[in-house]
Amino acid sequence: MKRYKLIEHTADIGLIAYGNTLAEAFGNAAFGMFSIIAELDNVVENQNRCIELKSSDQESLLFEWLNRLLYYFDVDLLLFRSFKVNILPGNRLTAICYGEKYDRLRHKLKTGVKSATYHKLKVDGIKNEVQVIFDV
Repeated sequence: MKRYKLIEHTADIGLIAYGNTLAEAFGNAAFGMFSIIAELDNVVENQNRCIELKSSDQESLLFEWLNRLLYYFDVDLLLFRSFKVNILPGNRLTAICYGEKYDRLRHKLKTGVKSATYHKLKVDGIKNEVQVIFDV
């Protein structure tokens, strides 16, 4: 199964992520976002972060999830490449994210992502697909 596909948007960039479950689609959206930011082939999974989120609805949960990951990149310079995501009742999410600190000698940055946006944000729990547009 394809993890995600990029979609064109006027001045920004977006993606649609897929999964066998909605949790997997959330993880693939995160992978897709980091694939926009950097080349992930050389990222080693030697660090992890645990994330717990709660939101008012699934779209807000996706928005908060991706922006929390961007926070870790912006503040701690962490590039993540794998995600164990659980979506729980009550629009709650728990996840363990694996990656490593950015090293300019080993990692190639591609595009700066400022944030996930609410523009055209979609979560489809039936198809296990999510869509997000990023402000770049």
